Amino acid sequence: MLMKAAQSTLLLIDVQEKLMPAITHGGSIIDRCFLLATIAGLLDVPVIGTEQLPDKLGHNLRPVRDLCQNTIAKDCFDACPDGLIEALPEARQHIVVGGCEAHVCMLQTALSLLDAGYKVWVVADATGSRREYDRDIALDRLRQSGARIVTMEMVAFEWLVHCRHPRFREVQALIK
Repeated sequence: MLMKAAQSTLLLIDVQEKLMPAITHGGSIIDRCFLLATIAGLLDVPVIGTEQLPDKLGHNLRPVRDLCQNTIAKDCFDACPDGLIEALPEARQHIVVGGCEAHVCMLQTALSLLDAGYKVWVVADATGSRREYDRDIALDRLRQSGARIVTMEMVAFEWLVHCRHPRFREVQALIK
């Protein structure tokens, strides 16, 4: 099953100021989330962010936060009970997910989205945890639960569909 830009929403979970320094490969994950959000913007894919207790963990990092059309502050690890489902565009059933922590907030949110009937793709190189082992187990569990595990480049090129897309060169330049 292919991701389609016209049916997708990008969800970036808790790419927060005080959390990211503790995440293994945090800098790379921030870069991937930023690239995903930039590509989503070029291809008219809505971007939603979440922030876990922003008064304590800070807001999402500015480069990511500025690319989100909507940011949901949450107390629950799973963003769905704190208003995520209501914030998702109705006509878009493909949810592409990145962010942290993979084994807590990202996992619980993705599982709830699957339970709610959404098709979920988790971007492995745009997700992280403090411990890599926790991230790997979360990705395995998500795969077993029906989420598709992908990379940032898979998302970009599936959204583009072909090299004749009017934004192809811009997206290709971002990836290189």
